[in-house]
Amino acid sequence: MAEWIPFCSAGASLIGLLFAGMFAVLVMRADAGNERMQEISSSIQEGARAFIRREYQYVFVFMVLLVILLSVALRGQSGWQIAICYVFGAACSLTAGFVGLTIATKANARTTQGARSGVANALRIAFRSGAVMGLTVAGLGLLGISICYLLFEVWLGVYNSSNIILGFSLGASSVALFARVGGGIFTKAADVGADLVGKVEAGIPEDDPRNPAVIADNVGDNVGDVAGMGADLYESYVAAIVAPIAIASSGVIFQKLGAKGMVLPLALAGAGMICSVIGTALVRTKKSEKVQQALTFSTYATAVLSTVASFFIVWGLLGWKYIGFFWSLLMGISSGIVVGLVSEYFTSSKFKPVKEIAKSSQTGAATTIIRGLAVGMLSAAIPIVMVAIAMGVSFVTGNRTIANGGGIYAIGLAALGMLVTTGMVVSVDAYGPVADNAGGISEMAQLEPEVREITDGLDAVGNTTAAIGKGFAIGSAALAALALFAAYSQATNLSVINLVGDYKFIVGLLLGGVLPFIFAALALNAVGRAAFSVVEEVRKQFKEIPGLREGEHGVRPDYAKCVDMTTRTAVYEMLLPGSLAVIVPLLVGRFLGKEALAGFLGCALVSGFILAILMANAGGAWDNAKKFIEGGEFGGKGTPTHASAVVGDTVGDPFKDTAGPSMNILIKVMTVVSLIFVPLFLR
Repeated sequence: MAEWIPFCSAGASLIGLLFAGMFAVLVMRADAGNERMQEISSSIQEGARAFIRREYQYVFVFMVLLVILLSVALRGQSGWQIAICYVFGAACSLTAGFVGLTIATKANARTTQGARSGVANALRIAFRSGAVMGLTVAGLGLLGISICYLLFEVWLGVYNSSNIILGFSLGASSVALFARVGGGIFTKAADVGADLVGKVEAGIPEDDPRNPAVIADNVGDNVGDVAGMGADLYESYVAAIVAPIAIASSGVIFQKLGAKGMVLPLALAGAGMICSVIGTALVRTKKSEKVQQALTFSTYATAVLSTVASFFIVWGLLGWKYIGFFWSLLMGISSGIVVGLVSEYFTSSKFKPVKEIAKSSQTGAATTIIRGLAVGMLSAAIPIVMVAIAMGVSFVTGNRTIANGGGIYAIGLAALGMLVTTGMVVSVDAYGPVADNAGGISEMAQLEPEVREITDGLDAVGNTTAAIGKGFAIGSAALAALALFAAYSQATNLSVINLVGDYKFIVGLLLGGVLPFIFAALALNAVGRAAFSVVEEVRKQFKEIPGLREGEHGVRPDYAKCVDMTTRTAVYEMLLPGSLAVIVPLLVGRFLGKEALAGFLGCALVSGFILAILMANAGGAWDNAKKFIEGGEFGGKGTPTHASAVVGDTVGDPFKDTAGPSMNILIKVMTVVSLIFVPLFLR
């Protein structure tokens, strides 16, 4: 039975990709609107393609360098085979990002046109475009791992092939880091620049066609919140599948379960793929106020279906004796739901935290920022406790199922449980940027106010679903990184640490604790520098183009210049933070030893996890507090209260879309790199 599971998981992934193609066709058949709407959409598509071309060129150079490093440093240790999997994993990630970006930029005007006939049509088109991204991400991730497993484990019979398959995860993670950081810098630089000069200085509405940065802002929604986010959850999903495979490939788990322990994650991911396809069919509503409920219901219905399927898979594959591993999966799924609910509570305008931030804006921008930071800090508590509970319960039940080894394997399964519904989670997340773009197009095309009301409602829900998606990714990152960390300890025979006599371990702790803060600072500074150049360009155009600020007929800004400027800055600025994730753990392990690297990874996991939740939820809360005020509360648009909320949102933008969500990728890249390059640290 076990030998057929990789084929079944590959088949499930192909079903997901088939439905992604079907949704893409349905999106393209929708009406793209009038000539002006199509013109604006084409400008966004052109800008997005220009960014992705330049970003992929730099990523390709990085890939070549890493392939050389893998082949040379690990010669005699399957280095070239790991390099093949690395390239395959990176290629699948790049493909998923390109497909999702292409459909999203074509769906924006179609969503705007759909909104002219009601919320149901707008939601249908926007969500279908998101489903293309979601099912492509999950489908390519699962298909790639299945092919690697079949090639090296089944057909070639390579010894310890799990270490080779880790190369696929490294490819996914390294590309995701560049995509998330580069896309995040672009989108937030354009967003901040457009808001500061447009809404704050010039006093013109958001997405006003007079703003030279408005096209760059809409391009950023796609390259950051679609391609970047998709790559983010793609690598989280891949790492969650690979981690338990790596643990099950040796030691007591392999002795007890054999190949069944390695293929169980593939079977669970395949079932989750089918459940995600079913979940996408459940999203529908005819009322604006029910959009959040429709998306939430579909997400949790998918989770319930996956839970039921997981029970029968564990029972059928391993037998009742090992049913304890199901409880680990249940803990992962449950903790994912809890993290999602907490993210929704702290970032949705329906609940007290966001309303309190909006209220505090009445006394100025300073109190807005203070309240938002406090909300972000508080929001980290419950997810941390929940993930800790999931780890503890999983470890105990796993060790009771298989003594002296089952606990770590169970933690890996818990991470997979949290992301087994990735296809659905990404679908719900990716719909938001499309709705945001649709609102921008309606403003620039000067459509009826009712259209903007519908798209703004969808966008506000999208901010919350994005926060939920980030919560899933961050929570699973902690569990998957811990499982990979355990695999590192197993590979290095590191079972005991001398805390008193080994200063290098303490040094590793300190270096690991500070690196996420350095990484975040580099990302935030990059956004600041890029935004400054956008602000200067927008001010220059308002000053030098006669009649632009006044909106005289026939006068238009130079949109392309802002897009090109932001693209160049974002791609350049992503290189240093992206490279740190690979270089630093190699240096620590090589020069300070395996014990110091263990301390480095452990402390980076803790500080990065907390920082990621704080920044993601604080940013989401600031954003929706601004939208809450724009909906008419506390005086509405154009008031000092609104101006304060805009400042808070401006601070929160790089928090939630650049630095924050990059943290979970950072900790997994460093862990995977450390595990793959273990032979270097043992010489």
